[in-house]
Order: sequence, then structure tokens, then C-alpha cells
Amino acid sequence: MFASGFIQRTLDALSVYYHRRVLILLLLGFSAGLPLMLVFSTLSFWLREAGVDRTAIGYFSWIALAYAFKWAWSPLVDRLSLPFLTRVLGRRRSWMLFAQLLLVAAILGMSFSDPVKDLERLAICALMVAFASATQDIVIDAFRIESAPEKMQAALAAAYQVGYRSAMIVATAGALTIAAWVEPSHNEYHLIAWQTSYLVMAGLMAIGILTTLFSREPKVDTRAADATELALKLRLAQRYPRAIAASLSWIYTASILPFIDFFKRYGRSAMLILLLISCYRISDIVMGIMANVFYVDMGFTKEEIAYLSKIYGLIMTLVGAAFGGVLLARFGTMKILFLGALLVAVTNLLFAWQALLGYNVAFLTFAISVDNFSAGIATAAFIAYLSSLTSQGYSATQYALLSSIMLLFPKFIAGFSGAYVDAFGYVQFFIAASIIGFPVLLLIALVNKYAPHPSTSLRDPSSPDRAEKTE
Repeated sequence: MFASGFIQRTLDALSVYYHRRVLILLLLGFSAGLPLMLVFSTLSFWLREAGVDRTAIGYFSWIALAYAFKWAWSPLVDRLSLPFLTRVLGRRRSWMLFAQLLLVAAILGMSFSDPVKDLERLAICALMVAFASATQDIVIDAFRIESAPEKMQAALAAAYQVGYRSAMIVATAGALTIAAWVEPSHNEYHLIAWQTSYLVMAGLMAIGILTTLFSREPKVDTRAADATELALKLRLAQRYPRAIAASLSWIYTASILPFIDFFKRYGRSAMLILLLISCYRISDIVMGIMANVFYVDMGFTKEEIAYLSKIYGLIMTLVGAAFGGVLLARFGTMKILFLGALLVAVTNLLFAWQALLGYNVAFLTFAISVDNFSAGIATAAFIAYLSSLTSQGYSATQYALLSSIMLLFPKFIAGFSGAYVDAFGYVQFFIAASIIGFPVLLLIALVNKYAPHPSTSLRDPSSPDRAEKTE
């Protein structure tokens, strides 16, 4: 009797994963995760094989800064309607389709580029990919928030992460494997191999496009925001022409109110919180820019890198994230936030030792396992902390802002990583990447002591503020 009841409760708990929205978020997660690696580690590998110098590859990483500035146009995605598309598909799906079509065009542009003959064209296409991908991230976050009530959000977030991580494997290990299959000789660089690989990646974006077309627009109650905008417009219309009053009221409601709310809640400590967010991932991001370049220079093959770093490494990240969730429930966000930052900083030293050893598959397996497991714990804690900082009514825009800030400073510093390696070598680089992670521990301690603690420290990043019905 007890066993049958337990089985039934377990099946009831798992039934949420059979929901149509969960499958949609799984596929949209794939669409969101695919472009990121195409302008990050996979692109670095391609450029290095093509003979592009390390300094230029480091500067190329600045393209990913588009993700750090997505907060700047997130209010447009949130409140602006696209001609024709919005009327046919709705506001969220129209923006998703627009971003996905732009992604296909930009990835195709990369696939027809030659970094040896026209590096500037490849850079422009990669920048378009980053911009369109960041836009897609914004609208999928909003779509996820508005798609289901709070009780379903954990399942949606889990499905999204599985799809996202799976796409990262495809865009790294898959792209490297395709390039390895196509190239006629493993000892020389062949442009056609990389062009074919990126052409296949552009085709895989069809998964996101079809998902967008066959999904349903979420039903959202925007009456409160619309009423605020209307009231402000009426007041401004007494002093300005109607067009100017409408524009000013829209900008204030969409762009300014979410930020005012954040600084009002956290007061003077808001800047300390933002400083922590901007520095928390600096150690692993700076190290990550040179990771693939390092593997190539150490003599590892594409197949070895694809398996160890891209497949096995991502699996270890997911395991670490799951373990981090258990730790968060047991010890709270701030303690695990501190632990994650410490582990990430320390594990970078393993790669300094790898640089001394040179080509050694066994040690690289160990280093990647420990590093990615630690990164999973740190990421779980950091997402939980970012989620706890958002407030009802502004979670989409505020989360876009916070997740952008977390990349801005680290990506800028990482742009100099290639020049640093050229000047000092890999051993000194990985030691430096470790050292710059330790001041983050002080910031965590200061935030824990002086900043107001959010009322809900473990709220899901996608917990809805305006959730309505599900399909």
C-alpha cells in the first residue's frame, strides 16, 4: 500500500515533464545554446587552425560582449511590436522568429567567410550572430516567465538547461567532429571543413524556428504596465506634443522603472552587489578564452578536445550543478556562492600544471573533470543569487540587466588574454587567472554583511511575475 502510494506520488511529480510547454522549452533551449559556442570556443579553434595569432583571437572574444549589453535593448523586446509579425504570431513569438532568422543569415555568413583572406567579414558576421543570439535569449526568458504558473517553472527551467547544454555540445564537439570528418588531411588546415561545419550549424537553427511557429503565444496580463504608461502619457501631454509624450512615457515605463525599483530596494549596497556580479565569473571566463587555443598548442587533437572538453566536460558541469543545488538547499546561497568562487579560482591552477606537463591526456581528463564540476557548483549558486535579486513586476528586465553585467567586465579583461600568453606564457597566465578570482571572495563577504538579504534567496531565475494560464 505504502509502495503503491509512493510510486503514484512520484509519477504525479514527474508528470509535469510530459507537458507540451516543457518540450517547447527544451527545443527553445537548444536554439538558444547553439549560437553561443559558434562565436566563442569553436570560433577560437577555427581561427587558431587558420593561423590567426593569439592576440587577435583574444580580441575576437570581445564579440561576445553583445551578450553583456543585451539589457540595453531588452525593453524594446519587452514592449515593442514588430510590423506584421506581431499581429500574426504575437509579441514574443514574433521577436523569437525575427532573432532566429537573423541567426540563420549570420551563421551562413560565417560559413562562407575565410579568416585568412577576409577576417573582417568573419568578425562582422560573428557580431551579428552574437547580437541576434542575445536578442533570442531575452525573448525566450520572457516567453518562459509568461508561459506557466510558478509551480511549473522549475520543470521549464530544467528542460531549457538540458536543451541549452545539449546545443553547446553540438556546437562544440559536433562542430569539431564534422570539421574532422570533412577535412581530407588531419595534418593541414582546410577551410572547407570549417565552412561545412558552420553550414550544418545554420541548418540546425531550423529546430528553433519550427518550435516558434508551432508554439502558442503566452497569455499575459499587461494592464498594469499599460495603465502606468497611459497615466504618464496623459500627464506629459499637458506639457509636450502628443508624439513626444507617448515616447517619453514608453521609455520611462519600459526602461527606467525596473532599474529604479532595484536601486530603491538595495539602496547604497546596490553598487556593491553589482560589483560582485560583474566580477564573480572573471576567473573562469578569462581562463576559458584561451582554453581551446591552449589545447591546440599542447598538441591535443580535435577528437580528444571534442570528447574531453566539450562532451565529458559539459556532463561534469551538469553533475556539478545538480550537486550545487543540493548544497544550496542545505547551506544557503551565500555560503555556496563563496565555495563556488573559491573552487573555480583554485582549479585554474590545474591548467598551469598541465602547461608544465604538456601533452598528457590522463591529467587533462582530471583537470577538466574537477574544473567543470566546480564551475557547475559556482553556476548553480550564482543563478540562484541573481534570481533572488529580481522583484515581482520587473523580473525579465532586471534579470537581463544582471546577467549582462556579469559578463561585461570579465569579457573585457579576457580580450587581453592572448596578448598576456604571448608575453608571459601559459603557466603564468593560468596562475594569474587563478589569482584574480580571490578578491571575489572578499566581495561575497562584504555583500553578505552589508547588503539586504533578498526575501527569497532560492527563487528560480524564471519564476513568473505575471504568469497566466498554461496551454
